[in-house]
Parts: sequence; C-alpha cells; structure tokens
Amino acid sequence: PPGPCALTGSPPQALVDDTEDVSLDFGSEEELALRKARIRHPLATFFHLFFRVSAIVTYLFCDWFSNSFVACFVTILLLLTFDFWSVKNVTGRLLVGLRWWNQIDEDGKSHWVFEAKRVPTVAASTEAEARIFWLGLIICPVIWTLFFFSTLFSLKLKWLALVIAGISLQTANLYGYIHCKLGGQKTLSRATSRLFATADVPKRQKRISEDGTEEHGKTVPR
Repeated sequence: PPGPCALTGSPPQALVDDTEDVSLDFGSEEELALRKARIRHPLATFFHLFFRVSAIVTYLFCDWFSNSFVACFVTILLLLTFDFWSVKNVTGRLLVGLRWWNQIDEDGKSHWVFEAKRVPTVAASTEAEARIFWLGLIICPVIWTLFFFSTLFSLKLKWLALVIAGISLQTANLYGYIHCKLGGQKTLSRATSRLFATADVPKRQKRISEDGTEEHGKTVPR
C-alpha cells in the first residue's frame, strides 16, 4: 500500500535525525563533573578545620569545662600539635597539592624543601577545597594574634606561652605553604626556560659546526 509520503505527494525523507551518529566526548564530561564536585576529600577537609577550630573554641570556653589550668593548657597544646602535623603532612598534599619539609644534609646543614604539584591528576583538588584550605590557613593565625594582644592587655600572662605556641605553629604552616605556592611557579618557569634552552642547543651546535666547516674550507690550501 502507498505510504504517507505517496498520499501527500511530498518526497520521501530519510530519518537522519534519529539515526545520525554523534560523537560523545565522555572523557571531557567526566573531567568537568570532577572539577565541579564540591568536596572530593571530605575527611581531609574536615580535619583541616577540626583541630584548629577546636583549639580556638577550647581556648575561649575552657573555663566552662574545667577549672584546671594545666588540663586546658595541655588539651589546647595537643590540638595545636595535631593540627600542625595534619596540615603539614596530609591536608596540604590532598587539598592543594603542596608539600614542605626540612631536611639535614651530611654536613649538618638544614635545608627547607618546598614542592608544588605541576601536573593536575584525576584526584586533583577542587576550587572549594582549595578555598577552604587557604581560608583556614590564613584566618586562624590572625585569630591567635588577636588572642596574643588580648592576653597581653588583660595581663593574663599564664596564657601567653600557649598563645605564642599557637601563633608559631600555625604561622609556620602558613609560611611553608606560601613558599610552596610561589616556589612552585618559579620552579615551573625555570623548568620551561631550561627546556627552551635545551631545545636551542642542537641548533647552536649545528650552526657552529657549519661555520667551522666553512672556515676550514677557506683556510686549507689545495
């Protein structure tokens, strides 16, 4: 029997829209979805803020929990120590791809090493994690600095050593990671310039060899 095209008089049309091959780039969609992920390292993000915020809260409200100065002092110092270790060795590497440490060579000299991940991987951090990392790293030392002045002006000198310890530990991490961030960019630029310099070496050698051959041909008598 005649189809609908024959009855209406319109020319037959191929169903291209339903059968047309479309190339789908699943890799780019997956990478985009990973980049848009809010928190990809929830445990590291939690502990990046947990110890330092707990130390501040305990310092502010320690009188509500205990009347013992020694117990409060030791608790806050332990929280600051745990925060320093976790930020230096774990959360910085996972959340922003940075790492720093100190090593001593054979001569007994101390060397500071700052590393920055150059090539992003599938497990790279997201913008939200990096923002949380840097905000926690910068704001908390400022809070401990305010504690220092409040303790000094209120003459609560027994807390002064603890506040100085808090400033020292958290400022050390901030100093190290700022050097990692800036040092990684400088190292990358130096590596790029070294790469171009290495690429120019064969051209210069070829040019020198050609010039030497021409001079040798002119000076040798026949």
